[in-house]
Amino acid sequence: MTEIKECSTMTEYLPLAGKVALVTGAARGIGRSYALRLAERGADVAVLDFDLHSYKDFPLEADAMRGDTVAEEIHGLGRRALGVQVDVTDAEALNTAVRQIVNEWGRLDIAICNAGGGVGTLEETRASIVEEKVLDVVLGRNLTGTILTCQAVSVPMKSQGSGKIVTVGSQAGNRIETNGGYAHYGSAKAAIAKYTQYLARDLGPFGITANCIAPGYISTGRLAPMLSSMGGAKLLEGVPLGRFGTPDDCAGVVEFLASRLSDYVTGAIIPVDGGLTYS
Repeated sequence: MTEIKECSTMTEYLPLAGKVALVTGAARGIGRSYALRLAERGADVAVLDFDLHSYKDFPLEADAMRGDTVAEEIHGLGRRALGVQVDVTDAEALNTAVRQIVNEWGRLDIAICNAGGGVGTLEETRASIVEEKVLDVVLGRNLTGTILTCQAVSVPMKSQGSGKIVTVGSQAGNRIETNGGYAHYGSAKAAIAKYTQYLARDLGPFGITANCIAPGYISTGRLAPMLSSMGGAKLLEGVPLGRFGTPDDCAGVVEFLASRLSDYVTGAIIPVDGGLTYS
């Protein structure tokens, strides 16, 4: 009888080896999880953020850090990394950052357009009263920043005839708050989803895919206290899976969209919300 010996080592799973990725809003939170996941799967990663030390404002996120910056954490994984402070509403700065990445690493294969966020309370951001200055900030951070990032990364991707773009929407772009609050944020996220479908049609002939993920209630170091204050148990009544999501839940879908497993997927809007969208 042939003896079957158990293998004592496992080959490292590196489906993104040799790939170059860019992640905006990656200095903390969910963006950090995206950057680290791509690096763990073999990619070299450029970390773009308005402030590379923004995690210091949130104790739970600061406690999770294993380096002074996310770029340093990626170096610790044995991958190349760049940390670039950039405002995603500044087209010139974004184009400069993309050129720096391509000049140093020769290509750009993956872009995760994660930068964004909301401002204001549910009450003061109701559709009929949200202030113009607040509206401008949130549309800029989310919609304009996403469009400018996609435009910048599409230049080298078109030249090389390949690329993976992932934008980040939200369940807020699918569901309306009962009081009409956070209208600016939900509208921006809904627009990102639709823009991504236009982008997929535009870039498909160049071998570039564009897809959007739409996270639901994700418990990050910044959002966990907020979810609790909003009545966590009540919120979970609308989530079929019965729990809040984690950054890793979102990172797993990003990994799929960044890899060859999704080569025939483009223009998709994928909820990552435990079933909230359909409840």
